[in-house]
Amino acid sequence: MSDLKMGTAEARFADFIWEREPITSGGLAKIGAEEFRWKKSTSHTVLRRLCERGLFQNVNGVVTSLISREEYYARHSEQYVEETFGGSLPAFLAAFGTRKKLSQQEIDELKSVIDRMRG
Repeated sequence: MSDLKMGTAEARFADFIWEREPITSGGLAKIGAEEFRWKKSTSHTVLRRLCERGLFQNVNGVVTSLISREEYYARHSEQYVEETFGGSLPAFLAAFGTRKKLSQQEIDELKSVIDRMRG
């Protein structure tokens, strides 16, 4: 699962799967038509791509996830920090902090997360 990047429409489609699984591929085609105005073939193409990335599986027309939404976003975040900041979480936070001042509550929450990570 090296390429975790999804476009906006793919991410929304994936969210529909996570929210409704198990779901039939036919049901997903209906969602694609209603939400995105996609043809059935487009929904199946997007589903195939998501399955090839290792996010979902389609067994006998029933689609289920191979990883949870939370696991996907955790891995995606790790990949982003690795690719963009050389894996440095402090560099990421420093870059983030240059554009947005953290509230005291956010600072306290980050301290709490760090304390939990220390064990």
